[in-house]
Amino acid sequence: MEKIAKAIGINPKRLKMAFCSSAEGAKFQKVATEFDEEIRKLGPSPLHPKSATQKKEKAKEKAKA
Repeated sequence: MEKIAKAIGINPKRLKMAFCSSAEGAKFQKVATEFDEEIRKLGPSPLHPKSATQKKEKAKEKAKA
């Protein structure tokens, strides 16, 4: 998965595969919560159209400071 992600320009940290059965609700919750935290630390996806706009806005803010 990591090689494919890199090949298409996605940070491999934005992908995760976990196996949970329907009887493992607590495990699923933990995996999902941890992954959500990791993704939030990475910031907006560079593939999302709004990301480019957000980067430009941040650059303008830094230039003003």
